[in-house]
Amino acid sequence: MTTAIDTNVIVALWDPDDSLNSAASSALDSAVAHGATIISGPVFAELLALPRRREDFVDEFLRDTGIAVDWDVDEAVWRAAGLAFQAYAKRRRTQERTGPRRILADFVIGAHALERGHKLLTLDEGLYRAAFPRLEIQAI
Repeated sequence: MTTAIDTNVIVALWDPDDSLNSAASSALDSAVAHGATIISGPVFAELLALPRRREDFVDEFLRDTGIAVDWDVDEAVWRAAGLAFQAYAKRRRTQERTGPRRILADFVIGAHALERGHKLLTLDEGLYRAAFPRLEIQAI
């Protein structure tokens, strides 16, 4: 099965001081050993937007790890992301607000994995379980 990788996993991997660095490395190694690995275009953009990250660094990392980029985000993904974000916003308005406020890109990443039939490797298990109950999640 193909594993889609969330931005936060790679960010933890790139930061040797992150408490989840070792877990992220092990999870990524396991995902690579069990099938194809992929990131969506929004994940690529978030990685490139990080401070001190150059395009050639991101490209080289992806090439070295064998992680592909799926640049295509079709109508089904946009619709699923929009509906999931709408439900999240409604839950947030009616519940006590805890945790960080989420952005639409999080929901595009989840919808992309769901609509493509991929498993999602993430540090944000709670967000994706609530937003996409049918999505297979590998949490760190």
